[in-house]
Amino acid sequence: MSSPAEFYKSLPPISKAYGTACLLFTAASQLGLCHPVDIALLYELVFSNYQVWRLITNFFFLGKFSINFGIRLLMIARYGVQLESGPFQRRTADFLWMMIFGALTLLALSAIPFFRSPFLGMSLVFMLLYVWSREFPTANINIYGLVTLRAFYLPWAMLGLDVIFGSPIMPDLLGIIAGHLYYFLTVLHPLATGRNLLKTPMWVHKLVMRWRIGAPTATPAQPDNSGATFRGRSYRVGGPTAYPAQPDRGSGVATTNPVQPDNGSGVAFRGRSYRLGG
Repeated sequence: MSSPAEFYKSLPPISKAYGTACLLFTAASQLGLCHPVDIALLYELVFSNYQVWRLITNFFFLGKFSINFGIRLLMIARYGVQLESGPFQRRTADFLWMMIFGALTLLALSAIPFFRSPFLGMSLVFMLLYVWSREFPTANINIYGLVTLRAFYLPWAMLGLDVIFGSPIMPDLLGIIAGHLYYFLTVLHPLATGRNLLKTPMWVHKLVMRWRIGAPTATPAQPDNSGATFRGRSYRVGGPTAYPAQPDRGSGVATTNPVQPDNGSGVAFRGRSYRLGG
């Protein structure tokens, strides 16, 4: 068994950086080094006093040390890591863009009075959970050793548990909205129309290459007029998924078994599939 230091070092860069930042900000708040009000998303102070750091720092606070904080941190270590090391393997720029797009979407939603929230970290973590559930829809999840269900329904099950435990459900709903919008624009819409409306910007690729984050990535493909039909993750009907979920390491939150072949769904493939140059 690897040591905690080796395990931490083996984590993919974006999930590791985000989880570490959440832990450090929460620890600083717990130790009295900073007050949550100083990093909260307060649009009045952002625009009147130009405290623009609030647009970023609010994503790194997951609440005070508690069971709920531990669960959210485990979500990053589990679902974020599985996403980044599975479907987004060697696609660090795409994973970073997903996080940035999710943050921007949550900021826009939070500007609406009904969705107003001072901290959007929990929502961003829930977005990771939602995207993971769409990438591994047939994985078997065991929640607290009581209920076993398909990963496709996990976000709604977690939302229901928050309702039962008396936790606010608005952060979960915001995460589901942001996650579905990303999945729609990068998977569902390209499958239906052949056009990808949410390509990773070139500046994100350059940022990853400049900072040498993750595995080296090739230059984004240029439009190809040779008539190629699609690219992306594909699945043979009734075959195993390309990125099986990893076995549970004892998190105690949700146990993920390797994805089993789905012989009854009739789905030929899923993933980012669109015509090059479309």
